Amino acid sequence: MKKPVRDSVERSIGLDVGTRRIGVALSDAMGWTAQPLETVQVAPGGEHLSRIAELCRTHSVTELVAGVPFELSGKAGGMAKRVRHILAQVSEATGLSVVEVDERLTTRQADRAMVEAGVGLKDRRKVVDQIAAAIILQCHLDAKGRGI
Repeated sequence: MKKPVRDSVERSIGLDVGTRRIGVALSDAMGWTAQPLETVQVAPGGEHLSRIAELCRTHSVTELVAGVPFELSGKAGGMAKRVRHILAQVSEATGLSVVEVDERLTTRQADRAMVEAGVGLKDRRKVVDQIAAAIILQCHLDAKGRGI
């Protein structure tokens, strides 16, 4: 079954938020696939918020999708609360609301995929957050495409 062609570009950014780094991924113009974009270092002065806002403007982003690390029980623990605090700041900086996605174990999944691809530890550390953001965003895009 063919997907309908959209009249306008509706790009999404996916975020894998940590306390030190934020992985960023970007959808294609059709909203079908997610690609790793960059890793933004969290900075006390809020430069990370400015960088994410700049990426949103540069790529004409209309949707922010972010992983929230729920506990295995499904409850929002301490880390989920910290991530939500950062996401509130990102939303304010970009003027976009944030779609939350359960991101349990995505960083582990991204790391495992890179190990299987033969990527060395030093190189994995540079991009693991971006890959995790791409996994988060791709799951959202897939669910959206199926009307979930």
